[in-house]
Amino acid sequence: MKSEDVVSLLFGLALIFVVSQLLGALARRLDVPAVIGEIVAGILIGPTFFHGWVADTLFPDGIRPMLSALANLGVALFMFLVGLELDRRVIGREGRAVVSVSIGSVVVPFGLGALLALWLSGGHPGGTGFVLFMGTAMAVTAFPVLARIIADRNLGRTRVGGLALASAAVGDVVAWTLLAVILAWRGAGGHPWLLALALPYLALMATVVPRLMTRLLARARGASRLAIVVVGVLVSGGVTEWIGLHFIFGAFLFGLIMPRQEELRRDLDVRVGQLAMLLLPVYFVVAGFKVDLSGLDASGLLELALILLVAMGGKLAGVYGAARLVRLDRRSSFALATLMNTRGLTELVLLTIGLQVGLLDGRLYSLMVAMAVITTVACGPLLKLVEPAKAGRPRPGRAAPGRWSGSTGDIDSRL
Repeated sequence: MKSEDVVSLLFGLALIFVVSQLLGALARRLDVPAVIGEIVAGILIGPTFFHGWVADTLFPDGIRPMLSALANLGVALFMFLVGLELDRRVIGREGRAVVSVSIGSVVVPFGLGALLALWLSGGHPGGTGFVLFMGTAMAVTAFPVLARIIADRNLGRTRVGGLALASAAVGDVVAWTLLAVILAWRGAGGHPWLLALALPYLALMATVVPRLMTRLLARARGASRLAIVVVGVLVSGGVTEWIGLHFIFGAFLFGLIMPRQEELRRDLDVRVGQLAMLLLPVYFVVAGFKVDLSGLDASGLLELALILLVAMGGKLAGVYGAARLVRLDRRSSFALATLMNTRGLTELVLLTIGLQVGLLDGRLYSLMVAMAVITTVACGPLLKLVEPAKAGRPRPGRAAPGRWSGSTGDIDSRL
């Protein structure tokens, strides 16, 4: 790397961190998840404004491969945290209700997204992969964002909070599995036979690796734990990338099979989370290089309106209907549907993969990123519509079954 590229990289990283912090803080003041402010920072730096002059001046072509490498590391660590945060025990507590809400949160948005893809296919990539991908994109719920909103609003001990977490966990596993199938459908980089290695890889991750991690992490402390986890994320991600899936699947699965001791989980969440949060703003900027809303015309606005209608309508209708089937009252059902409509960074990761493998073109990618931002921002105002008039924070263990008895306080989340 040339000396001037090193200078550009250092100054560019400094700018990314400053701008992301400022817009993240502004987002929190506006009662919006901080991650939305950081995503908007990436869009502002991209070609949407000033015809890309800011990005071309501050981030010349010579440093973009390095930025992409840092961004990939950040998103791999983020996906590890997604897997780590999934509490497998909560999925079994509600039984029939979790199954019902999970089905509603995936099937209805997926079906509407697939129908929308058929309508859009005339001016966009089209094909079976495109239809399946659009359905999957509409079915995603950002589990980390949701978990943080529920914690901040003290909904964890309510039935709505528990159902939202459990259903989002199941739904997101289904969505990522669908994405893996779509990528496999498109072939494994010219070597489809490598996909046969997925089954022994999964078997190894389910049996040998958890025991190995338990022993290694029990002996390690401090920075050694972080090093072990980062190495594991990189190796697991590298394996899935090599066999024709995406590296995020390896990172996600590595987090999912981590030992579930509470002290270890909290320690990893803090240590890995700090590193991931430092690198994720770089990911937003790299993603923002490809978001161009400057040429949005009447047809583009129509497409955006339809995308928003399908994204929000599909989630709200699917989850609300399923919640009513399991006898939640109307207010609680609407609150649950609103929470499940949160997308945020998880959606951005999925959309970036779609762009990389040719399932989305630049224009549709930009519109879908706008949808992810708008649906996540809408969560707070929609929740306030069903906020009880004098709602206080529920006492531990006192939430009435089937009732939404939480406060809708500030959202303060990097995820």
